[in-house]
Amino acid sequence: MKASELAAVLEGTLEGGDVEIFACAGLEEARKGDLSFCKDPKHVRLVETTQASAVLLPHDWSLGAPCSIIRVADPNRACMQAAAIFAPPEPVRAPGVHPTAVIDPTATLAPGVHVGAYAVIEKGASIGEGAVVEAQVFIGENCRVGARTHIYPQVTLREGTVVGADCILHCGVRLGGDGYGFNNGKREDGTVYIEKIPQLGIVEIGDGVEIGSNTTIDRARIGRTYIGPMTKIDNLVQIGHNVKIKGYSGLIAQSGVAGSTEIGYGCLIWAQAGISGHIKIADGVQVGPQAGVPQSLDGSLKYVIGAPAMSMKDLAAITLAPKMIAKLKAELKEIKAKL
Repeated sequence: MKASELAAVLEGTLEGGDVEIFACAGLEEARKGDLSFCKDPKHVRLVETTQASAVLLPHDWSLGAPCSIIRVADPNRACMQAAAIFAPPEPVRAPGVHPTAVIDPTATLAPGVHVGAYAVIEKGASIGEGAVVEAQVFIGENCRVGARTHIYPQVTLREGTVVGADCILHCGVRLGGDGYGFNNGKREDGTVYIEKIPQLGIVEIGDGVEIGSNTTIDRARIGRTYIGPMTKIDNLVQIGHNVKIKGYSGLIAQSGVAGSTEIGYGCLIWAQAGISGHIKIADGVQVGPQAGVPQSLDGSLKYVIGAPAMSMKDLAAITLAPKMIAKLKAELKEIKAKL
């Protein structure tokens, strides 16, 4: 595709040669024929050294580029649009049931459902119109899957799980397994015991939720574990029993939420953050990478970091304190020497 044609599609303005574009790539790995993008002047060195044939840049970019420029309102969004043009089309899953799938006679499939090879759908389950159930998916008894939801291979929905409409469950997602529920103690004779607490609730997923590969969401001890609408969950996230996420929130890779915690609307839990059980996170709070949250956050701080989690200002003060003490000791030693 000519750069001028692409600029027209992206509602941008071409500056420089009308080069041929074949694919999208990052600034560092781009080669001749590639389109890349940059939206922040702090990455100007990457722009200056890129081998891309054209770069998407914001309208107010004044630092130039060694190749053709397509100026757009939002380079990030424009690159996504361009990538969709050059990417091969996604596989189309036509309605129908693969002959190797095992579907209980009492399960109900709405019109337009696709069920892949070796999938299992147990009794009482229902699959909404236009949903896609890929190969080797297990859907347990009395599960409900909403319309147009796409379930990728090797996903497990344990009994009673409810998934809303327009959701995406990536490979290896596990919904509805038992949470960590055990009683332990000592008997009169001094021996210790540990006994399992039955996990009798369900997992319910709202509309428009996306869950990344190998993420696990535990069934409730009683009641439900609830993930609200439009929540986006990355790979390898652990969510414990009876957690409630109101919706429109994000949880990034390897973060974990312990049982019975409530997370408000519009929250963002960054990678490897850990949130204790039985606490509340107010609407709009961000928990930074590797932060540990032992108690509720009422929203007075919109971003917390560290373990235990605190404001950036407080963390900086604690982190810098040893250096300041060392500096003061050196100054005191110098003053004593002069005296």
